[in-house]
Amino acid sequence: MRKRGFEVVSKYEGKGINIPTRHTAASAGYDMEAAEETVLAPHRVTIVPTGLKAYMQPDEYLALHVRSGFSIKNMVSCVNDEGVIDADYYNSSANEGHIMVALMNFGDEPVKVDKGMRIAQGIFHRYLTVDGDEAGEGEKRAGGMGSTGLK
Repeated sequence: MRKRGFEVVSKYEGKGINIPTRHTAASAGYDMEAAEETVLAPHRVTIVPTGLKAYMQPDEYLALHVRSGFSIKNMVSCVNDEGVIDADYYNSSANEGHIMVALMNFGDEPVKVDKGMRIAQGIFHRYLTVDGDEAGEGEKRAGGMGSTGLK
């Protein structure tokens, strides 16, 4: 049985997308690369595609963090501090669960992101729910990014 991992979304199959890996034995995060060249405009949010989707257990999520070296050198951060990829985002009907990283360029100059540049790291987490939580009994996610709770 598969527990958790990454796959390439169909739109990016055969386009040289690398499955994220950890680079040292004690690394918590799986390095994620940009799927295509993108320019981060100054003082703007830009969505950078990864060409990836992630599968995991129902009580888990994937946290996205900007890689520290990339962030510090370029004054770039995730717009919402930490991106959260829910387990039911995988294979969502709207976009196949494509993971995209929303980056904010706080600098005064554009930042070029090359295809294959390691921009983020994903860390899998478990979470707890409260007594009486009935969300697990609701409808299946139908939308893509930002669709939780929408009907």
